[in-house]
Amino acid sequence: MNTPKRLLLLVLTTLLIVLLTTPSKAQTKSVKGTVVEKINSKPLPYASVVLMHLPDSAKTALTITNDKGQYGFEAVKPGSYMVRVIAVGFQSKRSPMFEVAGTAINLDPISMSESVNQLAEVSVTTRVPVVDYKSDRTVIDVEKMNTAGDNGLEVISKAPGIKLDKDDNILLKGKGGINVMIDGKMTYMSGSELSTYLKSLPGSVLSKIELISNPPASFDAAGSGGIINIKLKRIKMQGTNGNITLGAGYGKYAKANGGINLNYNYGKLSSYVRLNASRYNSFNRLHLNRTIGAEQYNQLNYWHPEGISNNYSAGADYFINDKHTVGFMFKGFTDPEDVLTTSNSVNYNAAGVKAGGVNMVNPQKNHTGNRAVNLNYRFKIDTAGRELGVDADYVYYDNTKNEQFTNTYFNAADAVTGNPIDLRNYGLGKVSIYAFKMDYVHPFSQTLKMETGLKTSFVDAKSDVRFDSLKTAGWITDPNRTNLFKYRENINAGYVSLSKTIGSLDLKAGLRAEQTIGKGNSSGTNTVIDRNYWKLFPSIFATWKVDSLNQLNSSYSRRINRPSYSSLNPFAFYSDPYTAIQGNQMLQPSFSNSYELNYTYKNFRVLNLSYSTVNEVVANVIYQNDVTKASVTIPENLAKATSIYISTGSPFDLTKWWNTNNDLTAGYDRTQSNVQGTSYDAGKWTWGISSDNNFTLPKAYVLGIYAYYNAPSVSGLYKVYSNSGVNIAAKKTFANKNAVLSLKVSDIFRKSSYRSVLQYNNVNTFWHNEWESRRISLNFSYKFGNMKIKTARSRRTGTAEEEGRVGQ
Repeated sequence: MNTPKRLLLLVLTTLLIVLLTTPSKAQTKSVKGTVVEKINSKPLPYASVVLMHLPDSAKTALTITNDKGQYGFEAVKPGSYMVRVIAVGFQSKRSPMFEVAGTAINLDPISMSESVNQLAEVSVTTRVPVVDYKSDRTVIDVEKMNTAGDNGLEVISKAPGIKLDKDDNILLKGKGGINVMIDGKMTYMSGSELSTYLKSLPGSVLSKIELISNPPASFDAAGSGGIINIKLKRIKMQGTNGNITLGAGYGKYAKANGGINLNYNYGKLSSYVRLNASRYNSFNRLHLNRTIGAEQYNQLNYWHPEGISNNYSAGADYFINDKHTVGFMFKGFTDPEDVLTTSNSVNYNAAGVKAGGVNMVNPQKNHTGNRAVNLNYRFKIDTAGRELGVDADYVYYDNTKNEQFTNTYFNAADAVTGNPIDLRNYGLGKVSIYAFKMDYVHPFSQTLKMETGLKTSFVDAKSDVRFDSLKTAGWITDPNRTNLFKYRENINAGYVSLSKTIGSLDLKAGLRAEQTIGKGNSSGTNTVIDRNYWKLFPSIFATWKVDSLNQLNSSYSRRINRPSYSSLNPFAFYSDPYTAIQGNQMLQPSFSNSYELNYTYKNFRVLNLSYSTVNEVVANVIYQNDVTKASVTIPENLAKATSIYISTGSPFDLTKWWNTNNDLTAGYDRTQSNVQGTSYDAGKWTWGISSDNNFTLPKAYVLGIYAYYNAPSVSGLYKVYSNSGVNIAAKKTFANKNAVLSLKVSDIFRKSSYRSVLQYNNVNTFWHNEWESRRISLNFSYKFGNMKIKTARSRRTGTAEEEGRVGQ
């Protein structure tokens, strides 16, 4: 075992001993009480209760009352406090001041008086921050943003530390390998399937985005870059309620979206149904300039997808009693589309004279689908906080591709040479995932808590590609382009974590163990995959509340990024005569070590500093044949990637009518490896800035201006050029604040395209990727129904790691 691993094991062991042996009699006490209705003294459930420190009135904790109107705060430090109770339909009320010292506090019941005009009497006197920096994650409140005309991927791209690469893959603080969750459940998609799904979600249906750079041990160890959890809107009101959204936009083509969110919460039942549809019509234009020896090959690829995507989900929780709750969730996604892809390649000789070229026309009919079912059970064993949770999941993912290629070759005089070459392809991909997990929480005291759990998952992936060539005798199967790939995998995991509060210091340490068993084979290449290995993943967190204004957070975690199922398929898929993508059955998982430090003052992020190293990092390597002029992209394990990330900035009010959210970042990325037998070492400092400003105008109008700039950077083997963008928006609230009409113009100067260069060995390629970035959008939303709040529980399913590996 090398020195860093010994040191890490020593630190983890020492911390665990401290957690277990430190006396639990820390100088903190509990504060408990009840909330009742004044008119009849009945318990008032689901009221928000805020614990406020005096004399500065700083909010130190927030909770809600249970079905019996009871609330409680644990581990409260000595000092002067009061509580404030807020409930829709009631006048807010504060308790008398009280002192927390040597004994637990039981407050007198707080009686709430009804508001005369129900919701009309409720007003917000302080602005909730758009970004909230917690000890283990950053939470973005999307509902406070103007997302008119934006899709889900565009909303995520505005989050602090988020960027997109040339293929719309998400990078968090410069790192890839991100796992994306929806409402705590893994999406089971990656690559193009994930970006297509997120683009199909209207930005208006997003509620919050959680950025978890260093997830604790209770999360799967997958994803070297961390986890992004997207929470969709679920109106948590008593009775029947909901909201509808309608939108239309135009860039190069027209587009539209609509959706409805229905909720039924009554008594012991809490349920919801979400339906969203998006009619999209867009394009992607890729300019590709390749230098091969002394010759130039200029290629223009045009991708024009058109279709209607549908997202649907439904779920319910049934509270049997105070201890037992059962629930289910069902969600799905369908995306049938017609795609026209064209490619025009022209080559020039060393003298710069046109030497010939090839045109390709590739009409496609594609379909992508995803369905998931979750069954769950929660058992609150006692009032001390012991709890058992069980989740069972099934996810099915499928896609089909039906396409036809016609390649026509030209000489220097643009005359057709020979007969066109016709090919057709029918591709089928299926992935089935089964998972089961159990989680148990056991508080030993108010200051010491243990979490532990087990999980097992099974994956069955299949890819079937059938290529035919048109010959004089008709369509003949092309054995060089036909392949059947099967892969099965089983992951078994267990974890334990301990949390300890020592005065103003919160500590948490965890250890997760995972076993991976994988077997696969490819008919086209006669290769076999056979793997079986165990790995350990420690994590450590520390939060120091210096005082009521200042807070320091630090964390460390080790994580794994397993190859996607399709990237293990050692078969070449051609997108045009000169470009192909091929999997790699020898691909190994990569392992990351991430460290992070945060300092906040009054919830303002003064400094965020992170450092990570990834060994065996996976990157796409291009192999270029100077004779045939074809390029094949193959994922490979590179030796090491290093990333440093520094940022500052948070939302705040400049005036009562001007709210601004600014983010300033700097970073350093470096890739070191042997690439195709040649040493490669590229690193670069970069920086970026973004500013989101909202101006509150009279008569419920809001004007918004968002701008960003990203300096040149390094991403894997790519050297990326700078890009920027400016959006302007306006919205109007009316109909007793139930309706919102928004107008937005995105990327008004058309500067958000992607440009990069790839240079190593005989590869010298320039990329310029453009899309429908400048467009105008009009959106309308309306909420209806009962407005009495009832908070539904949140849950995270057992399908955790496997999601990020379905796709391309």
